[in-house]
Amino acid sequence: MRTRAGYAGGTTPDPTYRSIGDHTETLQIDYDPALVSYGDLLSIFWASHRPTSPAHSRQYASRVFCHDDAQRTTAEASRQTIEQRLERVFTEVEPLERFYLAEDYHQKYRLRADRVLREEFAAFYPDEADLRESTAAARVNGYLDGWGTRAELEDEIDALGLSERARERLRAAVPVR
Repeated sequence: MRTRAGYAGGTTPDPTYRSIGDHTETLQIDYDPALVSYGDLLSIFWASHRPTSPAHSRQYASRVFCHDDAQRTTAEASRQTIEQRLERVFTEVEPLERFYLAEDYHQKYRLRADRVLREEFAAFYPDEADLRESTAAARVNGYLDGWGTRAELEDEIDALGLSERARERLRAAVPVR
C-alpha cells in the first residue's frame, strides 16, 4: 500500500544520509495481509538482492527488521531456507527498534528520476509528506523500478489518476512480457 525510505538498526539519534552513524538504509512497507502475506514479501526480498554478498559497510547491510515475534519467526525460517540452498547468507534478521524517515529527496527515487511523472505527482502532491505517503506514488515508483507487468499496470492504471501523457510515459517504462 505504501513504502517509505529510511534508516534503522543503529543507535545514532536522528540519522540522515550525510550522518547515518551505525544505521542501515532500509525500506518500510505498509501492506494489507489480506492481499499479500509477510512470507510473500520475504520471498520478494530474497529474490531481489544477493544475500551471499557481505556488505562493504553497515549503511548498505542486508537486514530484515521485524516488528514482532511472529515476523521474526517467519523471517528466520525464510533465511534458513535460503541458507540451506546457498550455504552462506550474510543477511541479518533483527527486531526493529525504531525507523527514521529518510530525507524527502530519497523518497520515491525512481519516480523523481522521471521528469514527466515527477511533474505530474508534484501537481497532485505539492507537500512532500503527501507524496511520500501516497499509495499511487508507491505503485508508480515500483513499476518504474521493474516491479509489475504491463498487464498488472493496465489493471490498475485508471485508479492512479494520471493524465494521458503520464499514462503513456508509464506504459513506455513498463515492458510487455
